[in-house]
Order: sequence, then C-alpha cells, then structure tokens
Amino acid sequence: MTGLVILAATVLLYVLVSSVLDRASITGPLFLMVAGAILGTGGLDVLNLNVGNESIRVLAEVALAIILFSDASSISKRSVRSQVGVTGRLLGIGLPLTIGLGTLICHLIFPSASWALCALIGSLLAPTDAALGLAVVTNPAVPEGIRETLSIEGGLNDGLATPFVYFFLALTLSESTHGHWVSAGFDLLGGVGLGAVLGAGLGWICALCARRLHMSEQSKQLAVVVAGLLCFSAALALDWNGFVAAYVAGFAFTIGSKGALRSSMQLSESAGLYTSFAVWILFGATLVGPLLAGGIMWTAVLYGLLSLTVIRMVPVALALVGAHVRPLTTAFMGWFGPRGLASVVFVIVSVDSLSESADPRILVQAATWTILGSVVLHGLTSRPLAEAFGRAVGDTTDAHDVPRGAFQKRPPSKGLGSAPEPAQEG
Repeated sequence: MTGLVILAATVLLYVLVSSVLDRASITGPLFLMVAGAILGTGGLDVLNLNVGNESIRVLAEVALAIILFSDASSISKRSVRSQVGVTGRLLGIGLPLTIGLGTLICHLIFPSASWALCALIGSLLAPTDAALGLAVVTNPAVPEGIRETLSIEGGLNDGLATPFVYFFLALTLSESTHGHWVSAGFDLLGGVGLGAVLGAGLGWICALCARRLHMSEQSKQLAVVVAGLLCFSAALALDWNGFVAAYVAGFAFTIGSKGALRSSMQLSESAGLYTSFAVWILFGATLVGPLLAGGIMWTAVLYGLLSLTVIRMVPVALALVGAHVRPLTTAFMGWFGPRGLASVVFVIVSVDSLSESADPRILVQAATWTILGSVVLHGLTSRPLAEAFGRAVGDTTDAHDVPRGAFQKRPPSKGLGSAPEPAQEG
C-alpha cells in the first residue's frame, strides 16, 4: 500500500504542475521517469520494486494492450489514405530495416550476445511512440502531413513489431529450451484469429446496441475500453498472444462497427495515457535507477546513441528514397522516432521470460539506455525543433496545408508529397 500511495502522490504532483513543465519542455514521461529513479532502488529506496515483479508486468501489459487496441481502432481511413505512400514506406520498409540494422549493430557492439538476443533487442527498440513527441505531432508549425504520418507510424508500428519481439524472444529461449519458437508461432496466429473474430463481433454488437438501445456517450466509451480488455484477456486465457489479439481486434472492431464508435475513443485513449503514467514511474524505479547506481556500461550507452540516430535515421532515409521528400524533412522525421511505452513493456516481458534461462543484462542495459536517452533528448528537443522546422519549410496561412518547402517541386500523387485538395465551401 505504501508503494501505491507514492505512485498516486507522484502522479498527482505531475498533474498539478504539468502546464508549467510543458512550457519548460519537460514531458510527462521525463518527469515521472526521473521521479521513479529518485524514489526507487537506486535512489531513496521507498519504491522497493524489481523488474520481475508480477504486479509491474500486469500493469505494463494492460497499459500496452489498451493503447494497441485504441491506436488500431482510432486510425481513420482518411488519414491512412492521405498518407499511405510515406507511412507505408516507413512501416513496410523502414521498420524491417530498423530491426535488421539494430540486430547487426548490436552484434558488432556485443559480440558475446547471440544473434537471436541481438534480434530481440533490435525488434523491441524498433517501435516509436508519438506520445513522447507530442509537441511535434500537435504543433501547427509542422506541416499536417508530417504530423499525421509520424502519429500514424507511432500508432501502428508497435503492433507490427510485436510478432518480431515474441518470435525472437522465443528463439532466444529455444537456445536453452527447445521448442519455444514453434509454440510462439501458434500463439501469434491464435492471437490474430481471436482478435479478428472477437473484435469484429464486439464491434458489431456495440454498434447495434448503440443504435437500437440509444446508449449514452459514456456507455459507448466504456464499451470500447472493455472490448479491448476482453480481447486481450481472452487471448491470455487461451495461452495466445494478447498484444497481437488486442492490436488486430482494434482494426476488426472498427470494421465490425463500421466506424460508428470511432468518436467514442476518448475514454480508451485516456485510460491508456493514465496507466502509462504509472509505467513510466516504475520504469524509472526498476530499470533507470538501478542502472545509474550500478555503474555505466559504455558499450550500452553507445548502442543507445546509435539506436536513436543511425539505426532509426538510416532506415527512414532509405525508406523515403523516391518519395520526393526533401532531405531536411527526412532528417526531421528520422530524428523524431522516440522509443516509449511499447519498448518499456517489451523489456519487462523479456526480462521476466529470460531470467531463468539466459542472462538479460545486455538487453536491460542496451534497451534502458536507449529509452532513457529518448525520453530526455526527444522530450527536450521536440518543441524547439518543431518550431525551427516549421520556420525552415515555410509559413502557411492554413494549418491543414502542407507547405511546399517540405517537399520537392514535383511531389508524388500520394503520401506526404501531395498537398490536400482545398476545402470546398458550403
């Protein structure tokens, strides 16, 4: 109970001063992570928790499941269609290249680590988190097309990275215990099937009841949250992958409901945000604090810096070749690939799974330094760089128009290169 009191008090303190912190470019994850590090094992030790604690894993998994379902179910067809060119490149080309390059560099820096472990590290650090670059994706100085692309990428790539994470985790475990990767494949397929069927069915039922029984807006919002948790927990009850189930269910829910409940996502988004507050405190208390108190592994620091720069920016640049995106825009989008909640949860799950069969120290060091660096660097640079980028690409009188300066003179027909059609009056 003491730990719960401390968590609640820390979150309350952040909420009370959040507006002041925002003006100082101090993000919520940064404040909460630092608070956790101070209060945790490496600091004052009033939050005496370890990363293998079952309650920490449950809280982190629930937070990610809610976010995966919410992100997948709230993506609109209009947004995806308007940015399908560049977003498709980032997800279809950039994400696999990021995992591959992260694996290669990890093996070069940590030659004692197996290829499977390096691939696990590369995959769990591949997804980005738009919430850590909130000052970018909400800043009207940045062209809307770029903001939408970064937001959609951050909302979709965590779910797309999940199968890679669990496959390479199973492959790492199979080095000491045979058969894990085979069962992992069935777990992933089971999650996909369950998420598709249950998500579509729940979407249809919720939309039908909302229409026929005239559900209140509060009831519809609660139905969306419960539907996501039901898909996640049902998959876990069947020993299938809950994250994949929640992610697929989000898309299926929107299809089954025909988008009728997309306007009722506020509670689901808020629930994911509020649970993430506790996860960031626990990340600081269980991983960052002990890491800083236990001495610095400079090879892990090096990997963290490369993960935030080369491992992210080179794949983005390669993915955007031929998309007629200016180098400045490519560099801007490459830099703002912050690692956030999904990576934290994947680290917690991996450490818990590897603790009895393999040494997770390299994974913990490399991942924690990467996420720590991202929270600090992306948090502090998001606002000033967004404003500087907006000035560099040119002013626009309409925040919904993409300034010409962001792209080449002959943009492609789809993606960030195409400015939206002027709105028709009337």
